[in-house]
Amino acid sequence: MNMVAGRLYGVGLGPGDPELVTVKAARLIGAADVIAYHSARHGRSIARSIALPYMREGQAEELLKYPLTTETTDHPGGYQGALDDFYAECADRLAAHLDAGRDVVVLCEGDPLFYGSYMHMHKRLAHRYETEVVPGVTSVAGAAAVLGRPLVEHEETLTVLPGTLPAEVITEKLRNADSVAVLKLGRTFEKVRDALAEAGRLDEAWYVERATTASQRIERLKDVDPAGVPYFSLALLPSGSRRDEPREPQGESAWEGVAVVGLGPAGEQWLTPEARQVLAEATDLVGYGPYVDRVPRRPGQMRHRTDNRVEAERAAHALSLAGEGRRVAVVSSGDPGVFAMASAVLEAAEDFPGVPVRIVPGLTAAHAVASRAGAPLGHDYCVISLSDLLKPWEVVADRLRAAAKADLVLAIYNPASRSRTWQVGAARDLLLEHRDAGTPVVIGRDVGGAQETITVTTLGELDPAQVDMRCLLIIGSSTTRATDGGTVYTPRRYPA
Repeated sequence: MNMVAGRLYGVGLGPGDPELVTVKAARLIGAADVIAYHSARHGRSIARSIALPYMREGQAEELLKYPLTTETTDHPGGYQGALDDFYAECADRLAAHLDAGRDVVVLCEGDPLFYGSYMHMHKRLAHRYETEVVPGVTSVAGAAAVLGRPLVEHEETLTVLPGTLPAEVITEKLRNADSVAVLKLGRTFEKVRDALAEAGRLDEAWYVERATTASQRIERLKDVDPAGVPYFSLALLPSGSRRDEPREPQGESAWEGVAVVGLGPAGEQWLTPEARQVLAEATDLVGYGPYVDRVPRRPGQMRHRTDNRVEAERAAHALSLAGEGRRVAVVSSGDPGVFAMASAVLEAAEDFPGVPVRIVPGLTAAHAVASRAGAPLGHDYCVISLSDLLKPWEVVADRLRAAAKADLVLAIYNPASRSRTWQVGAARDLLLEHRDAGTPVVIGRDVGGAQETITVTTLGELDPAQVDMRCLLIIGSSTTRATDGGTVYTPRRYPA
């Protein structure tokens, strides 16, 4: 008499909370003859700990212990060869139980066929034995639940990426996706974080660790220390439609034409509610590529990325699109009226008399840097760009002298670039003709960004090598003070 073979079950356990195990999974776990589960070489199994409340005494257990995780191996087939042999040996062990008529439940965190360890057994055994897969709540769904943010809405798409992909692949996919989940962090965390920054989406990203468990952790991903990131964590860029969904403006809020929008110096936290509203309502975004990339993607919205040195062409293109009846947002970093796109659009608009233009202000870099240092702009000040691309250096020098003679605090934009490396030193020397060498100077670099630094020095000790294209300088007046704690301020009262 031939013995009836046992039945194989691949059972999803969900993201970690035992109460998120399905009723069916709990029933099958309790009824199984054999419980199988994977573990690393330490022998501890998260899957078993989740299933334990539903297991019963007397069940046989099969610990499927991986021979390696990320370390090297002397196996002749290399890393993959070692794993293939391991999966084959595990399949043989489970097949022995099945051939003996015993039902086998293979436990799997999350869902068995969603990056699950069970799938390796399924490939080797499902064609030989009666098999059933019991789905489980995925880690992505669990992370969205504890974060309290929708994954996708309306026509959005969800992209799921393993962190083990090459950095350039992750970056490209992040640029073109709506909502995103990046799994398998651990040792890949820094690579994934850098890819998010490169794609202009770091400020959107949340870090969720061990979702739904007692040790779950939720943080803004940019604030996470890479040293403590485990494998069972993920990066989540949830749906933006809760607050940013494109919608038809109604009533008095309706607008048409071109809106020139200030994004602030960096990151979503610097964006004003008005700017957020306009960006959500726009049918088209136009701007320098990295600035466009800072705006969350919205279904149906067209994005027109350009180079940094084509302001006139960019403005004309935006006005032309608006002339076709589209609502166009031209994006600028900081405030669009401060060395940015507002003037370029208004100048080009003279050739498009029927297209209305509105300016949506943003927090400019001078104010952002000043806030980090204290209050160096607390009294009269002026704003000057050191760039001589659009005006002669002689004009820049005359204005520096005039501001120095007038004893104004100076906020200096565009102090240096890859091709302009001498202007900072020249400006320092001009100012020293009229200002004490001990005058406080603030160097703000990448304020609001991942590499933010604030350096307080003096005019006499200002080193041009410290200044690059991502910096803004604030040069104090005769009344500006720097405290021992590094705070810089300019009193509102000027000596009589």
